[in-house]
Amino acid sequence: MNTILAIDQGTTGTTCLLMDTELNRVAEASVEFEQHFPKPGWVEHDLVDIESTVIQTIKEVTKHSNVKKIVAIGITNQRETICFWDRKTGAPLARAIVWQDRRTADSCQQLKDQGKESFFQENTGLLLDPYFSGSKVAWAIHNWPDVGTAYREGRLAVGTIDSYLIFRLSGGVVHATEPSNASRTLAFHLTQHRWDPDLCSTLGISTDIWPEIRPSTGIFAVTKGFPGLPNGIPITGVLGDQQSALLGQACTREGTAKCTYGTGAFMLMNTGRTPCISRHRMLTTVAWALNESDYTYALEGSAFIAGAAVQWLRDGLGLIRESAEVETLAASVTSSDGVVFVPALTGLGAPHWDPHATGMFTGLTRGTTRGHLARAVLEGIGFQVAEILTAMQKDLGKPLTSLNVDGGAAANNMLMQFQADVLNVQLKRPKYLETTSLGAVFAAGLGAGIWTDLSDIERTWKQDRIFEPTLNPAELTQTMERWHTAVRRVMLKA
Repeated sequence: MNTILAIDQGTTGTTCLLMDTELNRVAEASVEFEQHFPKPGWVEHDLVDIESTVIQTIKEVTKHSNVKKIVAIGITNQRETICFWDRKTGAPLARAIVWQDRRTADSCQQLKDQGKESFFQENTGLLLDPYFSGSKVAWAIHNWPDVGTAYREGRLAVGTIDSYLIFRLSGGVVHATEPSNASRTLAFHLTQHRWDPDLCSTLGISTDIWPEIRPSTGIFAVTKGFPGLPNGIPITGVLGDQQSALLGQACTREGTAKCTYGTGAFMLMNTGRTPCISRHRMLTTVAWALNESDYTYALEGSAFIAGAAVQWLRDGLGLIRESAEVETLAASVTSSDGVVFVPALTGLGAPHWDPHATGMFTGLTRGTTRGHLARAVLEGIGFQVAEILTAMQKDLGKPLTSLNVDGGAAANNMLMQFQADVLNVQLKRPKYLETTSLGAVFAAGLGAGIWTDLSDIERTWKQDRIFEPTLNPAELTQTMERWHTAVRRVMLKA
């Protein structure tokens, strides 16, 4: 049977998923890669490492299947991470600057001080924060000699991870991206659908370094000379990871929403064909573009640290040996005993947008144990998401009745129950949690004509479990106040 290959290039590793056109999983493989932290608040990835993991995972999933039966490739990726390479030689010019990186906090603040944030929000749907790619590009041009020289000589190619992978998979022939990724750069105009000269000029960069923008579905390129794959396989779907999860969760109708628990936690709500500019510091973003005129938008709130907090418990503090142990450790106590963890390990995202905030435990006593810390970390993830949803509901002017959840941490039943409690909404968990990869399969299938429209996607979603909220209003208010008190302390410290 014919198959679709999804390449899911994430923050800590790459996953490749091979599915047949009846949506049966044929094979899946994941490989992690090294994270580089050259200075406090700086996070970088080596593009050679990233390409290596793509090659490894492709070879793993295809070793027991017929690669000639792959009819389409879909790509989904960490979005705001930005890459720099030589458009003539194809060689990387520097490490990629990761979306978590905070090195441009001062330059973003300078633009805010000049009164530019409203200009960017009105035209891009984004706020001025180091999270987004544009300020990273300007920083690299001015601070990395190889990047700056290539820029001045017209050799610099810049793009998000999807565009770098398209370039490599096509043998250096195609430099392209699509709107869900482009809309995360601060350089893409949300309604004119182009790299905007005024936005780029304000950032201090030119428009010609960026890739060509194409619809999210359709033929981007065909493979050429890429290890593990024959030439000629079309790349027919590309989406940023959170938009891909929105599609993978079959949130194709206006008002439907999902939250993905990965390295960070990302909540997106489909707002239809009209962009909703937030009054509560949420983000407006492109969900996908099925063709050049058919754009769907979303409202988004992001917490930079979610699953990464559990990784930190494992690797930084050594409290657990495997990430999966956190639920058992957290369940060893009946409550967090007043301990609250604010996971601001790379600043605070929505709705605070404070790049200088740092993580904090509050409520520690001599009776605090490893179990209390583990439980507080899980609850800290849930608190962040609840705060984001509250702001999002204010923008919409109406409450959500349910939320679809996915990502690795969505398998944690304790976290999901706590999340339902502090959100005070029903949580729906699908049978297939890695909906980011599934969204790339859907996008590729739509682009290849395997599925004709979004209604075909809706029919594929299968439920695993529903989590119902259990807190009464007084308990909910008291619980959330503990979080707000802790956040105020973090903001004061920052």
